[in-house]
Amino acid sequence: MYGIIGRIKAVPGKRDELARVLHEGSRQMPGCHSYVVALDTSDGNSIWVTEVWDDADSHQASLSLPSVQKAIEKGRPLIAAFGERFITTPIGQ
Repeated sequence: MYGIIGRIKAVPGKRDELARVLHEGSRQMPGCHSYVVALDTSDGNSIWVTEVWDDADSHQASLSLPSVQKAIEKGRPLIAAFGERFITTPIGQ
């Protein structure tokens, strides 16, 4: 299994909109076991995304899905910066 945990900082005042865009764009991705978008409780502009995939190739392939491409297009202007990013090896669900 392959996991990613990443922090994304939204443009001020756009965090909830960005979270919705990412959540909506993450449905029915082959090889994805879990895609969780969470609001950061200590930073009103940040969200955390936690992903669990079959493998890194499944994650990479998801980036070409129409739903993901649409989410990237809609979300890009709402992103101020990318923060920490951690690659993990999940051991269960």
